[in-house]
Amino acid sequence: MPSRVPAIAFIGGGPRTAGVLERLAANRPALFHGPLHVHVIEPHEPGSGRIWRYDQDPGLLLNSTAADVTMFTDASVACDGPSIDGPGLSTWAAGVLDGSIRDVPAFEPHLLAQLRALTPASFPTRQLQSKYLEWFFRRAVSALGPDVTVTVHRDTATGVVRSSGGGASAGGASAASGGEPDDGAHHVRLASGTEVVADVVVYALGHTDSLPGPESAGLSEFAARHGGFHAPPSYTTDVDYSAIEPGQDVIVSGMGLAFVDLMVLLFEGRGGRFEERSDGELEYVPSGAEPRVWAGSRRGVPYHSKISSVLRGEPITRPRYFTAEAVDALLAEHQELDFRAHFWPLIAKDAGYAYYRELFTGYPSRVLGTWASFEARFDAVDWYSAAREELVAFSVPDPALRLDLEKLDHPLSGCAFASHESVQRSVAAYIQNDLDLRTSPDHSETLALFTALLFVYMDLGRLVPQERLNARSQQTIHGWWHGFFSFVDSGPPAHRLREMLALHRAGLLKFLGPGMWVRADDSVGRFVAGTFQSPVVVDASAFIEARLPAASVERSANPALTDLHDAGWGTEQRLLTSDGAHSTGKLLVSGNHEVLSPVDTPQKGLFAVGPWTSGWGAGAFARPNTNAAPFRENDALARRILSTVAATHPTESQLTSL
Repeated sequence: MPSRVPAIAFIGGGPRTAGVLERLAANRPALFHGPLHVHVIEPHEPGSGRIWRYDQDPGLLLNSTAADVTMFTDASVACDGPSIDGPGLSTWAAGVLDGSIRDVPAFEPHLLAQLRALTPASFPTRQLQSKYLEWFFRRAVSALGPDVTVTVHRDTATGVVRSSGGGASAGGASAASGGEPDDGAHHVRLASGTEVVADVVVYALGHTDSLPGPESAGLSEFAARHGGFHAPPSYTTDVDYSAIEPGQDVIVSGMGLAFVDLMVLLFEGRGGRFEERSDGELEYVPSGAEPRVWAGSRRGVPYHSKISSVLRGEPITRPRYFTAEAVDALLAEHQELDFRAHFWPLIAKDAGYAYYRELFTGYPSRVLGTWASFEARFDAVDWYSAAREELVAFSVPDPALRLDLEKLDHPLSGCAFASHESVQRSVAAYIQNDLDLRTSPDHSETLALFTALLFVYMDLGRLVPQERLNARSQQTIHGWWHGFFSFVDSGPPAHRLREMLALHRAGLLKFLGPGMWVRADDSVGRFVAGTFQSPVVVDASAFIEARLPAASVERSANPALTDLHDAGWGTEQRLLTSDGAHSTGKLLVSGNHEVLSPVDTPQKGLFAVGPWTSGWGAGAFARPNTNAAPFRENDALARRILSTVAATHPTESQLTSL
């Protein structure tokens, strides 16, 4: 037997690593009985990592309520390992307050105030979430037991070298540094100059930065040349906006969650505040340090508000059309599957079924006929059919209550705006209408739609083998489908949209509208922006691209990913579509999260998981009791890691059984 204790190294120590550690603890009794070393390489606090770190603006919030956040693999999760129930964020906060959860550090007064004010329906601060994630990490480490040592390296991994027993290396070397051969062990190099030896290396880097592409790099160079300001796609809280002066015009492209964070930093973060007026609307009280923002995007509107209504009618429990049986039938009939042709019609029909079920059973006065009659006829028609349109037109007299998914996706498509004022009125009216629908107790059909899309989003990766999708579909899923789901289901708390309207009324937020374009004008040394649906054109010396950086292994700003790619151990996922070859920018991994070489061979002992891999890209935490994808992935990955360690380092009891 090898004398060295087997070791696992995690490059990245955020919530994904914490989740896999918990699954290692749960599965280890059944799969590996010997001692283990675990190394967690993370420059920030383990558990929260960079994105969820405590050290960020206290005004930044989760876009999920406290009741919708857990790190525990509960009994709803369909996995091979044992379920472990534990407190979600809301229950954890209550336990900290009442003393039933004691293994937490002393909290600062403002965090204690947040704990006392927190309800299950609250949107917690990211600072508070960081404390929950760090607590969970410590709990997962403790659960591993006394014969597992966990070492946290507050450092950055810069590369991986495979020792002589394993062949080629990412760093260009092929021998272990000193000592005897390590039978193909990996040596993880750290920025401090030290290294970690591990049998298994797991890249769990969370959201990573990419170097700007040619277009963004050119815009930054233009701004520097003309004394302006440009922020390429970035994590909003990591950008220094101090160069933006009070009263300065700023062009912003993108109106998603990064835009919401930007508004917090540029307005409340500079000393402004919101006050509620006697009519219930918000009024923004400026500090005098604010810029004036001109915002636009492809859609020209922000993400949909989170929903505060409750269902009145009969809830759905699972998808009715996008089911395992339906997917199996398609797999049997077609060698290659197309998302738009085969799956989207089923998904759209599920969305419509849930929406109309709530409308019929919750608001019978708004429809004609009974739900039983409508349901029977709805079952028999395709979503994209004249028969379905006729059924809905007859049954739902008010056109405003009919579900139009294409209009939902692009609400201002086809609108031609004659003036700046018409753009302002239209976008502001859209935001107000969205708030009315999603926060009113009288429109819970929006919640039914939300729930149906969430079910499908969670089931897609479980039901559909990624390798059976054509290349165009993989591009569509990672692009359009994820974007559509985020737009409808993953928007900000309602009060953020109310704040946008208050900023708009104060003259500090102007809307450019849909179909936005931006160019650098050398003749005036300023950025110029407009849209294809309006004659409005503005110019400014500052331009912010308010969106996350696109995944790119080749242009990664993370040294460990760059090393993995440059050594030829890992490669970007490349798809051959009707438009030619296309790279998703994501690291190519197998269905078991193994790193794959450019010729699709698994790299022994190297695994990768997270949004920058070619997997389905589930988040690190999720709603409780939803059979959530990240927990299924964590369990499967943990079991694969333990099986790999067991195969290379069999324990005495395993050898005896053999």
